[in-house]
Amino acid sequence: MDALFVYDEQLSFYELSTEHPFKPIRLELTKTLLEELGLLQSSSIVKADAMLDSQLLLVHDPDYVQAVQILSDGMSMHSFDSRSIGLGTADNPIFFDMHTLTKDVVAATVTAVDKVASGQVKRAVNLAGGLHHAHRAKASGFCIYNDLSVGIEHAIQNYKLRVAYIDLDAHHGDGVQWQFYKRPEVLTISVHQSGQTLFPWTGAVDERGEDAGMGHSINIPLQPFTTDDSYLEILNAVIPDALDAFKPDILILQAGADMHYLDPLADLHITTQAQYKSYKLMSDLADEFTQGRIVATGGGGYDAHFTVPRTWAGLWAALTKQDMPSVLPASWQAYWHDKGLTTASQFEDDVKQWASYEPSRMRRLENLATARAVKSTFNM
Repeated sequence: MDALFVYDEQLSFYELSTEHPFKPIRLELTKTLLEELGLLQSSSIVKADAMLDSQLLLVHDPDYVQAVQILSDGMSMHSFDSRSIGLGTADNPIFFDMHTLTKDVVAATVTAVDKVASGQVKRAVNLAGGLHHAHRAKASGFCIYNDLSVGIEHAIQNYKLRVAYIDLDAHHGDGVQWQFYKRPEVLTISVHQSGQTLFPWTGAVDERGEDAGMGHSINIPLQPFTTDDSYLEILNAVIPDALDAFKPDILILQAGADMHYLDPLADLHITTQAQYKSYKLMSDLADEFTQGRIVATGGGGYDAHFTVPRTWAGLWAALTKQDMPSVLPASWQAYWHDKGLTTASQFEDDVKQWASYEPSRMRRLENLATARAVKSTFNM
């Protein structure tokens, strides 16, 4: 399967602080796991193309970009309150060179979009990307610039494509939704833990789009503690029909890993097995609706050593139509153990080890009711 893995060590420098739950080392953990498994060859790895600052202005306010640049250089003399643009907070602390380091992440996603949209490959992955909470003029939720929004706008303006954006992160993909809320050439689908119980507190079924974009925003808020069967049932119930109605040219997937049971920042009870099945579904949907064209990014994922590498290795395997081995290499485990990190030895989760893991008929029925409500709003 022709696919590219956009990667550079520089992408791991997007570190908000050493104590922050966002751990960029998960990129290297995943890449080394894929290499040890024999699922990723050096010929598939490419670096991002250079990107101009002006490309950020496709979706970001010029004054905001200028403010990020000023703060990145450590300049304390400025005429604005950094917190008014979402920076200098616990979620988004100011760090040196953050403008350049975040722009590098955006460049990697734009490169992935370019490679697929131009027909060079069918699939491309940038696991450093997925910064879906950043808004036009404000940082939010660990995200400074929105690589996904820039990539989508790039696909529209340079290739005239209809884009279906699918967000599987546990948190609502709010930044991307609001960016394209009035646009008919973009379909946004976000499957997330209900905003009644989780940041960013948005993503209700009635957020459907406005003006020419009415009906092109689809939200599927799930009940906390949703388990595998209900999760996969909802994906299959809604997403294929939405894509069939919209007729996209390309899929862009945000594959945040934080819907997993062990993630400390969300409350969905999904296993690596179900995550892998969800990615295989996305791969199949790309084959059915976009001639195989799909770009995937990372996103959330805060059990960085134990869960995220397995999840994203499964993402790459699914998109490249390779089988994910059940046993993870002892050499990979030993390498990271020597660096003080505990990793998993098996790809699949053993739910018998999880005391609070319990499928619920009531949660399943509530999720199905949500799916029915969503499908009644289709207007494309």
